Amino acid sequence: MTTANPIRRPLIAGNWKMNLDLKASVELVRALTLAVPRGFQGEVMVAPPFTALTVVGEALRDSPIRLGAQDLFWEEKGAFTGEISASQLKDAGCWSVLIGHSERRRIFADTDAWVRRKLEAALKAGLIPVVCVGETLEERESQRTWRVLETQLKGGLEGFAPSALAPLVVAYEPVWAIGTGKTATPAQAQEAHLFIRKQAAALYGPAFASGLRILYGGSVTPENIDSLMAEPDIDGALVGGASLKADSFSRIVGFRSPAAR
Repeated sequence: MTTANPIRRPLIAGNWKMNLDLKASVELVRALTLAVPRGFQGEVMVAPPFTALTVVGEALRDSPIRLGAQDLFWEEKGAFTGEISASQLKDAGCWSVLIGHSERRRIFADTDAWVRRKLEAALKAGLIPVVCVGETLEERESQRTWRVLETQLKGGLEGFAPSALAPLVVAYEPVWAIGTGKTATPAQAQEAHLFIRKQAAALYGPAFASGLRILYGGSVTPENIDSLMAEPDIDGALVGGASLKADSFSRIVGFRSPAAR
């Protein structure tokens, strides 16, 4: 299960978080369409703020870069002030959506039960769900990393048919490495990714697990992307700050595999 799998296409996703106005958003994606390496065999996605989805989507028209959203609500419509539904994201041109990002869990108290309901809504709407899991520094230092990951995965993913979860992407984001400049070493990241793959196998079988794409997120930079992507169970990256600059994000997209170095 530690051997790189050709059916797992790399996915590099940029999470812009609460950054950039409309003008800057359009300027960035226009620069990205020119800077992202041609011939990339994987997939590239950017997730701007909700306010910029339609203008960014328009700027990405005829581009290989996909549009994603940073969150969603599980209800289709109704009196849910400030929320946005999966169908509204599809209508705005979204291909994918982040679910359960650590900032949603930590700041806005998103629970594993909420993650599961959001995942169900995303799948029903035909969005590619990127479900985020990861431990805090206190949890890692108290030897609870594996318990946290197991709980989050089971709480968020259990109860679906394996076929329904075929589009699923999981992102491992150690909370202690997000926006801190600290990065899990390639060995630490690989260890966590392999654990996640084994948990996926326990839930849905080895065939499902072998095809599951697992991204690493946590201070991904042009300087560390090559060594991270050299690990057999790391299938891409969820990029924060470095996705806000065309040159750094395009270098991450153009990571060099071990064979190319």
